Amino acid sequence: MFGDLRAAERSVYSQGGADGILERIFETVGTTNRFFVEFGAKDGVELSNTAYLRLERGWSGLLMEGETPVVPGVVNEFVTAENIEDIFSRRKVPERFDLLSIDIDGNDYWVWKALQRFRPRAVVIEYNIHFQHHEAWTVPYDPERHWDKSGYHGASLAALQKLGKQKGYSLIYTDSWVPNAFFVLSELLTPELRDLPVANVAGWTLDSQRPPDPEGRPWIRV
Repeated sequence: MFGDLRAAERSVYSQGGADGILERIFETVGTTNRFFVEFGAKDGVELSNTAYLRLERGWSGLLMEGETPVVPGVVNEFVTAENIEDIFSRRKVPERFDLLSIDIDGNDYWVWKALQRFRPRAVVIEYNIHFQHHEAWTVPYDPERHWDKSGYHGASLAALQKLGKQKGYSLIYTDSWVPNAFFVLSELLTPELRDLPVANVAGWTLDSQRPPDPEGRPWIRV
């Protein structure tokens, strides 16, 4: 049975169990073109959510990193809500593709929200763990945002689940020890891959009301 995704976790290149989880997801829902997009991809291998699919399973796709320098095979693109669809068009991303991986430690929520014309079958996106399960909060949008290594980044899992539902996606899983959330198109749900409440999938349970931030910067409820 594919229902126990925890048992499917496996790390070959990924930081957590995403390599095994994504393999299981696509065994269940199938693929179209085995095309992925990942940003920020760093060197495209270390801690990558797509390296296993590319290097071991014959997938192809677009690796993007906003910081320089980048290595061969990874393109330098600083992704924003304003340019995401233009980048996808310019880089020949199919409008329907299989996997989108977002990990930019900042505007993750806003960039995913801005993606309208392109519709991946599955999305893996990093969330901010410092929220209770019911709190739907994100950083305000700032096109120049860079992560300052503090807890002030990204969006809560509840915020991403809410956005996912608006876009036709269901939250099915989170990594057991890395804050990655996994979504699939709701039309692809099966008895094994189910739409679950945040409390059922959250790998982190904290008592804090907001991430610690010595500068006291604002959050936006969504």
